[in-house]
Amino acid sequence: MKSTRIVLASRPVGMPEQENFRTETVELEPPQPGEALLQTLYLSLDPYMRGRMSDAPSYAPPVEVGDTMCGGAVSRVLESADPALRPGDIVLGWAGWQTHSVENVQALQKLDPSAAPLTTALGVLGMPGLTAYTGLLTIGRPKPGETVVVAAATGPVGATVGQIAKIQGARAVGIAGGPEKVALLREKFGFDAAIDHRAPDFAEQLAAATPDGIDVYFENVGGAVFDAVLPRLNTYARVPLCGLVANYNDTDLPPGPDRLPLLTSNILRKSLTVRGFIVSEFWDQIGEFRPAAAQWIADGKLTYLEDVVDGLDQAVEAFQGLLTGKNVGKLIIKVSD
Repeated sequence: MKSTRIVLASRPVGMPEQENFRTETVELEPPQPGEALLQTLYLSLDPYMRGRMSDAPSYAPPVEVGDTMCGGAVSRVLESADPALRPGDIVLGWAGWQTHSVENVQALQKLDPSAAPLTTALGVLGMPGLTAYTGLLTIGRPKPGETVVVAAATGPVGATVGQIAKIQGARAVGIAGGPEKVALLREKFGFDAAIDHRAPDFAEQLAAATPDGIDVYFENVGGAVFDAVLPRLNTYARVPLCGLVANYNDTDLPPGPDRLPLLTSNILRKSLTVRGFIVSEFWDQIGEFRPAAAQWIADGKLTYLEDVVDGLDQAVEAFQGLLTGKNVGKLIIKVSD
């Protein structure tokens, strides 16, 4: 069995470019006991991958130059050397950017294709959904009547955060880029207010949309968006921080005066809770999250969008678009039928 894969050819400086990747075709060894040969059906593209392309210190080891790019995937079992799986089974794993792979069966999760669309295992019922659920409810702890603001709100994490906030009885304010995404926040996802961070009067619009201040700010972006949010945070506000995509391609420190004293003084004066988290630390909550989210979807309280791009050869361009906000919803590459 041969596999076509996309490997990291060199470490990007700034925005990843096509030359930072290389497409290869390799021959796979047959699965050994405890392994299975998989055909990738769907590949998830996520912002965290930009950090894995760098060798800077992080919460996870970098992808080595010459290795297959990492990524969650839904795959079909073609051959199994473990009785836990049979050919034809559908599994969730970490195959990465490739058409076929041989994986350790213990690292795979069997999926029920009749329970939900397979792509949801990479989005609303998968890692992004769990990120929203645990970050908001464990760290944000919204109360009925409070104001929850979320950045990158049409993304798979942000959209889920806003809707769960509404389920909890809070008021949801979404921040997104462009009129199309702002309209989606109101019409598709049911946010109480939606603001375009590209608008010249963004800070003024944010103030108008949060007349009672902000009690929970779910941070996915950083940069200028956080600059506008900071003065709106109420005393005892909570800030779950799971992403800073505005800065992922930076090669230098941001220009201008040192704003760290402004941030720390706000944390002190307002008794703010700012808590960074990686979803893996809450993976033990997946058992409670999935049935809850599935029921919310069935009840019409939780909806989602997916941006499915056809072909592994489109992965690099699609990933570039992800880092600049071009996609709407969960970005997924359809690798094969």
